[in-house]
Amino acid sequence: MPLEFRPSQALRLWRDVTFDLVRDGQPDLSARQLAVLLTVYLEPPPHTVRGLAEKLGVTKPVITRALDSMGRLGLVTRKRDENDRRNVLVQRTVKGALAVEGLGDAIVGRYRELPL
Repeated sequence: MPLEFRPSQALRLWRDVTFDLVRDGQPDLSARQLAVLLTVYLEPPPHTVRGLAEKLGVTKPVITRALDSMGRLGLVTRKRDENDRRNVLVQRTVKGALAVEGLGDAIVGRYRELPL
């Protein structure tokens, strides 16, 4: 596989992975939820509602709604920061880690299928 690929290949990869996500029978995540999830799992903790809102350029209520949905799915949990009770820490879960790992596997698999 080439290390660089054309925009059309990138778009095909994005489309194919998105199709896989829609077809896998799991609940769909919005682009915002996916951005939050990947940030929590790919960047070192701690993650706070305030910090995620700042990073994504949205308000705290927007992050809270995304976390509510992802929490119901078991992808993240939240707890009050014992050192600063004003902060809410976003924590990883085993189910979330497996979902992110599966997404990475799906991307790699679809990348390998791209026509040269």
